[in-house]
Amino acid sequence: MQFRLLALLAALAPFALADVQFTVPKAGGSMPGGAITVEWKESGNSPSLTDLKSYQLFLCAGGNDDATILQLTAITTSGTFTAGNKAIGTIGIGVGASTIKNAYFFKMISVATEGGQVINYSDRFSLTGMTGTFPDAYAAAAKAVTGTDGPPTVNQVADGANPAQPVDPSAYNVPYTLQTGLTKFAPMQPVPPTKITKKNASPQYPTSAVTFAKTFLPTPKQVTTQTMSQTFSVKSMENSAPAAPMPSDDMAKFLRRWKD
Repeated sequence: MQFRLLALLAALAPFALADVQFTVPKAGGSMPGGAITVEWKESGNSPSLTDLKSYQLFLCAGGNDDATILQLTAITTSGTFTAGNKAIGTIGIGVGASTIKNAYFFKMISVATEGGQVINYSDRFSLTGMTGTFPDAYAAAAKAVTGTDGPPTVNQVADGANPAQPVDPSAYNVPYTLQTGLTKFAPMQPVPPTKITKKNASPQYPTSAVTFAKTFLPTPKQVTTQTMSQTFSVKSMENSAPAAPMPSDDMAKFLRRWKD
């Protein structure tokens, strides 16, 4: 009896527990930049695809740690699972390089019907015909990865819809102008001092070269900037001093003259 029950549970498991598992592109495969098709199926992990309502799909590169994942471009930002297990989009050939093998992977952020989200990553693959470059830190992270596995899944639905983990502080240390993902990270804003002690103004950052645009530039793809939260604290207390009384006598007469 127990054997039959275990066999039944094993047979039902793929239908009860499943999120996204990418099937195209293949692990370690190669495809040209331009028009692309991404496909997926049930993975065998909770939640079921029928319990997911919408998704966003991005092309990424870099390492497998949060701080080394470079989000390059959006394939779709308003996908629905009822439309099928396939997404079609375009990868601009200038968003990255072709010099690092298996540098690329897809990132899908799925929203569950009952709340919470799942972030799935595809296996790694290569893109050919790319004309762009990677920032040095992300290029080094991509080269350091062995194998074709992408970053691990972040399943907030299966984990009880826990709140998202805070951003790795190292993400705020990457110079703002070198960040190319859809989300940029800005350092903590300084708190003004209580006294001005400097006599002469000096640049906060070293000077850099400037190049003036001679043609129309492409529309920025960044969606938002996340600024590191302030850590300073403020103490306050109630002002217990009584309110000043109304003027009387000569002062009251002096003030009433404006009522004429």
